[in-house]
Amino acid sequence: MTTEITSGVEVSINANYLAEKSQPDYLQFVFTYHVFIKNNNNFPVQLLRRKWVIQNGVGEVEIVEGDGVIGRQPILKPNENHEYISGAVLATPLGFMHGLYYFQHKETGAIFEVKIPQFKLEATEILN
Repeated sequence: MTTEITSGVEVSINANYLAEKSQPDYLQFVFTYHVFIKNNNNFPVQLLRRKWVIQNGVGEVEIVEGDGVIGRQPILKPNENHEYISGAVLATPLGFMHGLYYFQHKETGAIFEVKIPQFKLEATEILN
C-alpha cells in the first residue's frame, strides 16, 4: 500500500491486477485500485474534484479529470474515512498512476490540493 499525507488528508492506495478480466493478446491489462482517504484535520473537508495521471509502460499518458469520486463528493468530518474501488485498463502490463484531489475546507470555503501518491500497476504473471 502506498500512502501520502497532504494538508492533513491521508490518501492510501492498494492496486491489483485482474488476470481474469484482462486480455493480454489484445493489449488489455485490467487493474483495480482501492483508495482509502482519511481526514486528519480538526475541521470537516469535502472532496470536490479529482485529476488522475495514468502512464503505461511505453510512456503514453492519459489525464482523467472530473467531479468527485465514483459519482460522490464526500464530506469527511475530523478523523472520518472514505474509501472506494475503481479501475484502469492499460495497453501494457506495467504502468503508474498518481494525481490530485481538490478538497474544500468546509468552515472557511478554501480550496486546497491533496496529492494522490504514485503507485504501480503491474501484471505480475505477465512480467515474471
